[in-house]
Amino acid sequence: MKKEKLLLVIMGLILFQNQHVFAVTQGLDENKMKSKQIAEGMSVNKPEFDTDAYAKKYKKVTKDGAVMQAMELMQSINIAKYSYNALMGNNLTEKPFKIEFKNIAEINSQYASFDALGWKKKGRLYIYINEKHRNAPPEAIAALLAHEAIHQDEFASLNEETYAWTLEAATWMKLLEKNPSAANNPSHLVTRENMLKKLFEKGDYTNKYIKKAVYTNPGYDKLPTRSPGFEDEDL
Repeated sequence: MKKEKLLLVIMGLILFQNQHVFAVTQGLDENKMKSKQIAEGMSVNKPEFDTDAYAKKYKKVTKDGAVMQAMELMQSINIAKYSYNALMGNNLTEKPFKIEFKNIAEINSQYASFDALGWKKKGRLYIYINEKHRNAPPEAIAALLAHEAIHQDEFASLNEETYAWTLEAATWMKLLEKNPSAANNPSHLVTRENMLKKLFEKGDYTNKYIKKAVYTNPGYDKLPTRSPGFEDEDL
């Protein structure tokens, strides 16, 4: 890959890759409205979000209204503040992340089912969110971004993934306090977040079962236990 370094793959290989089919019963007018919102980069879940009002604030990070909306949610809760600040430039590169929805299969066909992809190119960090998640609730996108912001170099580890997954679960749960209905959204990303939430709750709000899921994940079978910043084996 020369200078392009793959940082992270949030897998389609893992237990969250269950396939679900949902009936669509929307009317023509509603579909037209959603198409217009998507074209404008807005989340269809909260179409009242004013993308233009936040364009200047996030111009170095994204042009996508759905990402802006998710980041505003991240900024609103303490548990996601570190990740938010990292996305805005307080990270190892000292530059803001670049974030966008993308057909990840265009990068490599084997990535088609991945939820997101982290990438480093010419000293800049990128997050590509699978375009199938564009219409996921902003709370779910925010949780995913809280996870992705942890990965700031080309060194991955089981400890780092455990921390990132746990932060993702905790962020999702905190945001559900403000909008519980997000958990009922029939999106694949919400399926993932709800599964993480169950593991977090099962472990009595520790990483006990999330760690087991990470350590037994076939997508991580070649990762070392530790990486810079995540050396503690008891994490």
